[in-house]
Amino acid sequence: MTTPMASASLYVGDLHVDVTEPNLFEIFSHVGPVASIRVCRDAVTRRSLGYAYVNFHNMVDAERALDTLNYTEVKGKPCRIMWKHRDPSIRKTGLGNVFIKNLDKSLDNRHLNDTFSQFGNIVSCKVVTDESGASKGYGYVQYETKEEADSAIHSVNGMLICQKQVVVTEFVPKQEREKSTSSENTFTNVFVKNLEESIDDAKLKAMFGVYGAITSAVVMKDDAGKSRCFGFVNFEQHEQASKACAELNGKKFGEPEKELYVGRAEKKSKREAEIRRKQELKRQERQAKFQGVNLYVKNLDNDTDDEKLRKEFTQFGTISSAKIMKDEKGHSKGFGFVCFATPEEATRAVTAMNGQMLGAKPIYVALHQAREQRKAQLQAVFQQRQAMQGNMQRLQMGAVPPMGAMPLFYPPGAPGPRPGQMFMYPQGMPQMGYRGQMPQQMQRNQGGQYGRQQGGGQRGRGAQQGGAGGPQQGGGGGGGGNKGQGQGQAQGNRQQGFKMNPGVRNPGQQAAAQAPAAVAAEQPLGGMQQLTPAYLASLPQAQQKNILGEQLYKLISATNPSQAGKITGMLLELDTSEVLHLIDTPAALTDKVSEAIEALNAANNAANRAAQ
Repeated sequence: MTTPMASASLYVGDLHVDVTEPNLFEIFSHVGPVASIRVCRDAVTRRSLGYAYVNFHNMVDAERALDTLNYTEVKGKPCRIMWKHRDPSIRKTGLGNVFIKNLDKSLDNRHLNDTFSQFGNIVSCKVVTDESGASKGYGYVQYETKEEADSAIHSVNGMLICQKQVVVTEFVPKQEREKSTSSENTFTNVFVKNLEESIDDAKLKAMFGVYGAITSAVVMKDDAGKSRCFGFVNFEQHEQASKACAELNGKKFGEPEKELYVGRAEKKSKREAEIRRKQELKRQERQAKFQGVNLYVKNLDNDTDDEKLRKEFTQFGTISSAKIMKDEKGHSKGFGFVCFATPEEATRAVTAMNGQMLGAKPIYVALHQAREQRKAQLQAVFQQRQAMQGNMQRLQMGAVPPMGAMPLFYPPGAPGPRPGQMFMYPQGMPQMGYRGQMPQQMQRNQGGQYGRQQGGGQRGRGAQQGGAGGPQQGGGGGGGGNKGQGQGQAQGNRQQGFKMNPGVRNPGQQAAAQAPAAVAAEQPLGGMQQLTPAYLASLPQAQQKNILGEQLYKLISATNPSQAGKITGMLLELDTSEVLHLIDTPAALTDKVSEAIEALNAANNAANRAAQ
């Protein structure tokens, strides 16, 4: 065989992933002196890509290797050898490439090469196989020239090879095939299902032959040779295929009668993509239709049914549907949906019913949101809290946080402030509190401290006495400490232009007097057995969050100790009634924690990509 190649380099493909350079050297060195061998590998994993290059010292040895070693088994897998093309355009254009289908499963690369070698010099020949090495029934043959390929197509197309009529056509790249088949006015291949088991290829061709010339008709069979009751018919022209689909689709044949399905043949991936597209459109239409009118109701009693749910919400407007969700056994899942006719009615229902008692439980009512929306909100909360955590770190290093900064939730006993608790700013820094305002307790404490600092500036002895007795004995009173504290405050207030009136408590005395009250107010933190909406409503907002946060943290840390603080902080952004529902309902808490973890992971991935 003559070759136009200028170098003695061979391409060796279809290699097993375990094949190495020494394995190939052992095989090719018997033909002649080998200059070099390189197995191509992935740059990261170093795993073989399944092909290699073998370079000989002279052309004669390379030609002998191509003739004698092609399709030799290497580690149980036949290799495919061809000349190395330095110009990749030859491979990409597919010049002289032939496509063969309907091949017998027993044909391998060597048999296919022997069949087509009489029409010209073959550059590459391959039967496509699956992962187990079994033939898929089609293959490719590439000639050196287009004239040789045309000769093979003219001579072999329609011939019987191993008792099967093969189809030989010019190879068309995948991009061009997709363009040509993207239009509904170009298809020629027809898919047929619900066939009788007795129908074979000949009968199928006769059934569809009345509509035009057929290039191929095949009934698909299983491994035992039994009909799978579907097949494919390929016409020469689109009009013929379209007419067959229009007249045969839905017709009944056989005994008993079976209704045929006849339609355009499409790849499985394309059919699945079309199904997903239609389902997504339907979902979007439903969301748009019920946007603002569909309510989500949870924390329902087990005895609440559809009729009771409808009755409770009827007072707010016209209800199109009310449904309690149930499990496989017909038991209530504790949540349901109520759909109103207008958004105004739905808004009134949310305002009036959220947190109300229905049976023995306070219900949570909100506008229904898709899972993607809830996930996005949790992710946004997490990103906000990451920013807050960064502000806290800068605060510890002496930087001033922006207005509205709020720390993450800290578990009981952990370092750092908890929601609703005061955290101290470095001395001399402008003092800002929760959400841009200074909490009242912090103002009172800072007022007393400010007076002591100013007093200390005027009289060091008074400040020392106040420092020794004031903070530790503020609740107990008495002693030189209190006296020194009062002197320091008096001096500081006089410097600022304040007047001390008899009978009026100064800021330090107010803080000392209110300390027992603050301690008494925090007593419920230890006894959280009676968490009810009425009890929480009687507490300040900060103390509500503190109590709920500690309860949530205990539950979450049992399963997610490493992320319990972050997840607790995210869930505290929810409505109080919903947080109570999560505390009382382990299943609902598990679902919400899963959503929070997904949001955390998504935010971390986004941060890593941004850092790269």
